[in-house]
Amino acid sequence: MSTHVVKHEVCILIPLYNESESLEDLHQWIVKTFVEYPKYNFQVLFIDDGSTDNSWEKIKDIYKAHENVSGIRFSKNFGKATALYVGFQKIQTDFVATLDADLQDSPEELPKMLEMLQEQSLDIVSGWKKNRYDSVITKNIPSKIFNWAARCVSGIKIHDFNCGIKVYRKEVAQSVDLYGDMHRYIPVLASKKGYDKIGEKQVRHQARKYGKSKYGSDRFIKGFLDLLTIWFLNRFGKRPMHFFGVLGLLIIILGICFIAYLGIDKVFFDTTARLITQRPEFYISLTLIILGCQFFVAAFLSEILLGNRQVKTQLMIAEELEFSQKTS
Repeated sequence: MSTHVVKHEVCILIPLYNESESLEDLHQWIVKTFVEYPKYNFQVLFIDDGSTDNSWEKIKDIYKAHENVSGIRFSKNFGKATALYVGFQKIQTDFVATLDADLQDSPEELPKMLEMLQEQSLDIVSGWKKNRYDSVITKNIPSKIFNWAARCVSGIKIHDFNCGIKVYRKEVAQSVDLYGDMHRYIPVLASKKGYDKIGEKQVRHQARKYGKSKYGSDRFIKGFLDLLTIWFLNRFGKRPMHFFGVLGLLIIILGICFIAYLGIDKVFFDTTARLITQRPEFYISLTLIILGCQFFVAAFLSEILLGNRQVKTQLMIAEELEFSQKTS
């Protein structure tokens, strides 16, 4: 009696920039890995992020020889976040895995991470490069500081937010809005969408075999600025009045205090003929009140825009539920 093996579809998404030397080796490594796991039907999607070497030619050669390979080429270098976003929107499989093209992450980790994703009913499984083969000064120490700050701000207890090897359910990957360098915070962005079942698996890391890293030291500055954006959106994204309104109110109160001081001083203490408008405190108070009102206006407009968007979303969901009930 034959047993029916349930096949799971997974797309391996590989964003790359000038990695022509490693592509053939990487693809062979992926094929060798998944041959040992017949329960997975895998596809490989290469995203060439505007490479200036012959990476695209290498991808076309692999594509011609293998039916489960496809590729997308950008006209210029838009960044890893954009490459991942485009790839996520293209996938049709149940699961998606991401993998860097530099051969530092092992594809052999992917089937184990997929098993973990399914067995524990997780939304994301993120890799953790505990033992790194990078420079201690330029990468290891800054990475530890960055990940510590990201854990504190986001509340998500994983060790390596920026690890390139991750696996997702399709709906999770397609829910995140990626731009700039936000690929570092995919777990945080997914958690904001309600996909907060995030696991972590220690993965093997190895030294770069070809070429050199495409990221400079400025990535840590950009990373911390993006982290500040994430913190603000998490804290005040749904209630901007709580930030802009409170700040505007405090500034207005400070301006009123200056006016009160001027009035009391003029009536009881200042015996000169000098006008209030001739004193610098008057212009400080006037500036503070105008600035505070501007913050208040910004808060009201933000609340109105956010409210309109939420109403539209609620109406859309209601119509979909009603439609489902009619057709059931």
